Amino acid sequence: MIKLFRKNSQKKVLQKKFEKLMKDAHHLSSINRKLSNTKIFEAEQVVKQIEKLV
Repeated sequence: MIKLFRKNSQKKVLQKKFEKLMKDAHHLSSINRKLSNTKIFEAEQVVKQIEKLV
């Protein structure tokens, strides 16, 4: 019950964003390689933000 009201930490939010970007990049890799590379770049930026937190 307590977990229900707990706010996600900044690191957890960034990890979820990274996972979503990588999933999108994988999906786009067979459709549009340029958009896929853009998503991968954004995911790398998120990783850098996570490293700054740690």
